[in-house]
Amino acid sequence: MGRVTERRRVIRIRDGAVSARPDTLVAEEPLEIRLNGRPLAITMRTPGDDFALAAGFLVSEGVLASASDVRNIVYCAGAKDDGTNTYNVVDVQLAPGVPVPDITLERNVYTTSSCGLCGKASLDAVRTTARFPIADTPPLRIEPGLLADLPDRLRAAQRVFDRTGGLHAAALFSEAGELLDVREDVGRHNAVDKLVGRALREDLLPLDRAVLLVSGRASFELAQKAVMAGIPVLAAVSAPSSLAVDLAAETGLTLVGFLRGRNMNVYAGEDRIALEAVVPRG
Repeated sequence: MGRVTERRRVIRIRDGAVSARPDTLVAEEPLEIRLNGRPLAITMRTPGDDFALAAGFLVSEGVLASASDVRNIVYCAGAKDDGTNTYNVVDVQLAPGVPVPDITLERNVYTTSSCGLCGKASLDAVRTTARFPIADTPPLRIEPGLLADLPDRLRAAQRVFDRTGGLHAAALFSEAGELLDVREDVGRHNAVDKLVGRALREDLLPLDRAVLLVSGRASFELAQKAVMAGIPVLAAVSAPSSLAVDLAAETGLTLVGFLRGRNMNVYAGEDRIALEAVVPRG
């Protein structure tokens, strides 16, 4: 398999002094995802957890809902002339009886902002394909102070970021703030897919008692992935998009943005945030 990091020569300029040295960079390679042997999608990712990434992607597309939906996930032969496996092609083989979606060259996919769908069409697509309506019973009650601690816990778990400074991260926390899992990738959506895919393969879906934290902004795509996995709370250290807020309001997702230090904005689902724990300013 490909390496998570690679070394490249770099010219450093520090306070006017010039030097040459090797630098550690995050690796980026394409991954082709096939479904029952047919090409489905290509994503640029950091190698590692490829089977989980493919499974999580298919959860977000509404194809998979449990570990029993998957018969097998395998690497296919790569593109090298000598037949050497590049480990850049993954085939997800569905279990007998699992419906196979229509795969065409112009797929009606809503998982990225470049899909040609927007607004109400995107919201309807998620609502009609979600396997796990958000229904945490009893509802989670998260104190703002607990949420404020999560970015530091995520940062402490980012091993590759410490070496490269070039990775996004996503983490799952319990309602008590326990770190359940963390994944890193050059793509923030891939990091979330790896989390969800690992949960699917361990038959843990829906993640209805979990908090998802992402290291960047909260796009529609990330909100959609949270909803499709049944996650009730999505928090981001940066801003959400307007469509992400619309989706959260539509589905009952709690969406928190600008989670920095003791500050945060709650854009939807404020009933899960223990606002009474915050002392208002006089």
